[in-house]
Amino acid sequence: MKVYEAEKIRNIALLGHGGSGKTTLTEAALYSTGVSKRIGKVEDGNTYSDFDKEEINRKTSINASVIPVEWNGYKINYIDTPGYFDFIGEVQGAMKAAGGAVILIDATSGIEVGTEKAWDFAAAKRIPTFIAINKMDRENVDYEKIIADLREKFGKRIAPFQIPIGKEESFVGNVNVVKMMAREYDGNSCKEIPIPQEYEDQASEIRELLMESVAESDEALLEKYFEGEAFTEEEIQKGLRKGVLTGDIIPVVCASFTKNVGIHTLMDMICDFSPSPQDMPPKTGINPKDDSEVERSLDPKEPFSAQVFKTIADPFIGKISLVKVISGSLKADAEVLNSSKNEKEKIGSLFFLRGKHQEETKEVKAGDIAAVAKLQHTKTGDTLCDPANPVKYSDIDFMEPQLYLAIEPKSRGDEEKISAGLVKLSEEDPSFYFTRNAETKQTLIRGQGELHIKVITSKLKAKYGVEVELSDPIVPYRETIKGKADVQGKHKKQSGGRGQYGDVKMKFEPSSEPFEFEEVIFGGAVPKAYIPAVEKGLMEAKEVGVLAGYPVVNIKATLYDGSYHDVDSSEMAFKIAASMAFKKGLEEANPVLLEPIAKVEVRVPEENMGDIMGDLNKRRGRILGMDPQDDGYQKVTAEAPQSEMFKYAIDLRSMTQARGEFSMEFIRYEEVPQAISDKVIEAAKAAKAEKES
Repeated sequence: MKVYEAEKIRNIALLGHGGSGKTTLTEAALYSTGVSKRIGKVEDGNTYSDFDKEEINRKTSINASVIPVEWNGYKINYIDTPGYFDFIGEVQGAMKAAGGAVILIDATSGIEVGTEKAWDFAAAKRIPTFIAINKMDRENVDYEKIIADLREKFGKRIAPFQIPIGKEESFVGNVNVVKMMAREYDGNSCKEIPIPQEYEDQASEIRELLMESVAESDEALLEKYFEGEAFTEEEIQKGLRKGVLTGDIIPVVCASFTKNVGIHTLMDMICDFSPSPQDMPPKTGINPKDDSEVERSLDPKEPFSAQVFKTIADPFIGKISLVKVISGSLKADAEVLNSSKNEKEKIGSLFFLRGKHQEETKEVKAGDIAAVAKLQHTKTGDTLCDPANPVKYSDIDFMEPQLYLAIEPKSRGDEEKISAGLVKLSEEDPSFYFTRNAETKQTLIRGQGELHIKVITSKLKAKYGVEVELSDPIVPYRETIKGKADVQGKHKKQSGGRGQYGDVKMKFEPSSEPFEFEEVIFGGAVPKAYIPAVEKGLMEAKEVGVLAGYPVVNIKATLYDGSYHDVDSSEMAFKIAASMAFKKGLEEANPVLLEPIAKVEVRVPEENMGDIMGDLNKRRGRILGMDPQDDGYQKVTAEAPQSEMFKYAIDLRSMTQARGEFSMEFIRYEEVPQAISDKVIEAAKAAKAEKES
């Protein structure tokens, strides 16, 4: 594969609902350009994009993959992204490298949730977008209705550039209303044909609407349009391209990629109308030395800079970093700076990646996408640059994962294997987190959804040889007191030789602080030397409460009296005495169980509000407010017990057909209702008894 200049490169993210045909589009493109001898099928596990074992087994895309295609002197870097919402992190990484997007729609299903999500991604990034209506050869497809639905949903910017020729099984090609020509496909190639008579009037009508868009792109063209003069082909091309680049025009094309119908025209249009890297504004970053703002453009004189948008971790091959070169050029054997980590990296093997197939290159110019093997310090989102001209670009903003599960090995002794495997997998997929909870002794994994976590556990087994079990996280309850107590803790032991003697009198009461200790001893009833031991005894004792063994918080302990023995008293004796007083005081001061409360913000469509409110109430949630959003959504703010929210991600997706999203953060502890408290205490005692037996 030759080295391309930026003006001949198109970086296109393929977006859309699962099953809409993104991977099949890349297969059709590879077949039409002679790279492959057949159009692979996701169901058969023989596509270039879906090469991971998990993807082949599950028959769906899980990872984003780059599929470069050379077409008529251009290089189109298709970035095939998963349509399933659990793998949204792959889409977010891909969007960092993309300059344009093609949103695919299944013609039999029309606009789906994934279509809406894809539109939101493209709109948020403000990148020029095409819509490709795929599977036009299927039964009961209504192209005109889909166009009408698109315009109703996304506005008048939706502009059909094609009319399908034939319906269902007889769908054989399209009329290009921009160039007023028709193409007929035979499954291998296409040929230009005269526009069939029955489509002439419709094509002219749609073309006239496009000419209005051309006229609106330039004042001189607008004047020419009003004077009734025809536009030249160059003016049409220039005007439409300007409209696409500004987002004022969203071209719609039709295709059946499994039958290789429409791919040639789509690639022509991508080359004609989608942005090259040169059409994009300069990239802004910061100089890590002084935090000053830095701009990088595609000027050949600019120093090298690039950003890693995906990492592939393979236990046999090693780590592969996919990079988008932003300025200058990247050369094999170069030394670069990872400005995100302030570490030098040596570029060894440099290659273009097509799925898992590698093609080595000596140089990659600005605007292109390539892969680098075995970088030591570099992770997804990191910036690589010329050491003499450092720059750091903004990180990839991955969506916060909100499904919590505990993970543990099936076999004892595999804890280190789990940790090492999760570290490697998190390099590949930064959209999940894992932490070790020292209090509950659990490793917690947070993912975007149930399938996301299942895929991670499957990879742990396949790549790192460790089988795991998933369970609900242990809720980190706390204990406190609501009343007051005045107690004595006396430790006296005589067993021959020197004895042990410690005696404290203490008061316990609620506090707004996590823990308070005060001593008001008069007359030396407890010597000053032993008071630190009393406090230490309390500090250790408060880690295990009297109800269910959870840590004790919001309590004040006051040492006001006691006694000691000249010979038998010691720091250990007073430590034990304080511990005894603490336990006795808690039992007498009306102990209660506390649970963590989270602040929850849920963003859902208006029509789902009833279900959401009812569900939050069932979870013992308190609705604090509702805030209408500009896009017809509502933002609900609530507080709810954390114990009720661990699997909320699954239920919210079900209630809103995956349109809803939420964020959650811990805010405070509150008393647990008695009925639930009794169950928690009973379960804790049963677990303790089982452990002791």
